[in-house]
Amino acid sequence: MDLPIDHFRLLGVSPSADPASILRRLQTRSDSPPDDGFTHEGLLQRQALLHRSADLLTDPSERADYEAALLSLSATHPNETVGLDLAASSEVAGLILLWEAGAALEAFQLARQGLQPPQAPALGSGREADLTLLAALACRDAARDEQQQRRYESAAQLLRDGIELQQRMGKLPDQQARLQQELDDLLPYRVLDLLSRDLSDADARQQGISLLDQLVRDRGGLDPEGLDSETPAAMGQADFESFFQQIRRFLTVQEQVDLFRGWFAEGSIEAGCLAVFALAAAGYSRRKPEFLEQAREQLQRLVASDLDPMPLLGCLDLLLGNVAEASLHFSAIRDEELLSWLAEHPGDHLAAQCEYCRVWLERDVLPGYRDVDAAGVDLDAWFADRDVQAYVDRIDRQSARLGSAATVTGAGLSSAPSADASSPHEAALDDDHLPAEEAPSSDPANQRLSNRLRWLAASLVVGLVAALAAAVMLRPRETAPVVLQPEPDRQDAVEPKPSAQDSATLKPQAILQPEASEVAAQLQPLLSDAPDDAQLRMLVQGWLDSKAQALQGQPSQLPVVARQRLIDQVDRERSKAVVAGTTTVVKASVTSLDVVSRQPRRIELQAQVAYSDSTTDRSGTVVDRTVPGSLTITYILGRDGDQWKLTAYIPQG
Repeated sequence: MDLPIDHFRLLGVSPSADPASILRRLQTRSDSPPDDGFTHEGLLQRQALLHRSADLLTDPSERADYEAALLSLSATHPNETVGLDLAASSEVAGLILLWEAGAALEAFQLARQGLQPPQAPALGSGREADLTLLAALACRDAARDEQQQRRYESAAQLLRDGIELQQRMGKLPDQQARLQQELDDLLPYRVLDLLSRDLSDADARQQGISLLDQLVRDRGGLDPEGLDSETPAAMGQADFESFFQQIRRFLTVQEQVDLFRGWFAEGSIEAGCLAVFALAAAGYSRRKPEFLEQAREQLQRLVASDLDPMPLLGCLDLLLGNVAEASLHFSAIRDEELLSWLAEHPGDHLAAQCEYCRVWLERDVLPGYRDVDAAGVDLDAWFADRDVQAYVDRIDRQSARLGSAATVTGAGLSSAPSADASSPHEAALDDDHLPAEEAPSSDPANQRLSNRLRWLAASLVVGLVAALAAAVMLRPRETAPVVLQPEPDRQDAVEPKPSAQDSATLKPQAILQPEASEVAAQLQPLLSDAPDDAQLRMLVQGWLDSKAQALQGQPSQLPVVARQRLIDQVDRERSKAVVAGTTTVVKASVTSLDVVSRQPRRIELQAQVAYSDSTTDRSGTVVDRTVPGSLTITYILGRDGDQWKLTAYIPQG
């Protein structure tokens, strides 16, 4: 057979190795044969091939001729691999050495070929046993190599091929079970691989959605009770939530609506909550109030003890123009802190409700979808949209007709409402076709609608003016780390990213909480002669937050916390990313801080920083990622006049 390896790789030595090094390597390889269960005959053949390579490479004349032949073949066949001609009796030994040399994929392919007619070995022979075992071991290692290259679907296909081969041979059930375990463990990575591909790759995305659906259903839902951690496809709830946050950023809003509704129908309360948020995101981003109505109906069907639906219902009613009902829901909120915030907000109650609704959309509803922009929520534009106005107008006219019908019925003049008022969708009549008494110009309900939208718009102006003052009063936001290794990338994925999208969790929070951008907005110059630990920690965290914002192209307050040299360094990094068409999202937070030395104009700190990042290209595909971990960093602060600023930082290790 033709073995795709040369004598140097087969023996495991450098082309420049001297005879003494070659002999030492031969001794080491001879003393440590693989102990995976190969036959004695196969191991003896392996030993003979090692000695053959060592004899050639330690003979000066033969080695010179061999090296000349290698150079000649490389020159005449630059894109081909140099191989060794082996006798059929040395086939198994050669493939074992090829596998040991790190060429697992080639070893698996050749072993599988050797097990098929017309090369199939005799049943029950040592050759059959060795080739079957080698195929399983090489398949496993080849799949792991593909995983290291983030080619998860390719790795899965290799494992399926290996399992099929083991089933056909029927010899090694334990090896078959190990390959199946590897395939099961690969499922989350395959989902991330498929879903992070371009939206135009419809087949891959559909396969990824099907695998995700299978994964969640096999677990018993998003938050199953009594999850059996011993089952192959199971992962801990914390790991799953981190994985799911990562996955969400690669799913469109419609894909999430469909998935969440399906899982909710299977009994998952968490999926029902997420369906509410996905429907709200779809409704607002596409200017389709009917989705908000569906979100409202979905929310009313939920029974979740840890979720206060009142602020969510209030926001949905507000967006649908139901000002009175929204006010009732906001007044029934259970959270005392939120009630205090609404009561103390500058302006009237409606202005506070509009401001809460705006921030709710921006932070809790819109982040976490591949095709929804979470920035720049504009409620003025929402209420000015013709489709929104037409929908609210239609609902209001329907309510007016139902109210009139009820009044007539109460007087004993009729027993049924008008046939055209059966539902919001069926009442979609043009104003030109309405009876005179129902035309917008003369219908009191339409006059109320017009006044209501103007009232909302005016309140929005007041709310936006008070936004900065309100943000200070919002309580801190909890975020969940994304833990998934090794990461493909492609998530976002995303998402990926440690950005505002990461705040979308499995348990939606109704309480407003500030993000890093608002923390950065509160930064003040550090002027104390002897800053305490809390002030030092705030400066370092301010540097981390501001740098993260600058790398995303967002406004930052780097001049407040860092000297110009570091600011220029961040600007250069951002410029390179712009040219490359990439965006890097960094999540970094100080977990501990110690003062190493303190002088009048210099302070040295050592900090532990929880760090992760992801880089996406223009299409939103994650192209690089640093998995979450802890870094030890030395920070040097210097005093510019009266102000302390970061002058240098030195990562450790």
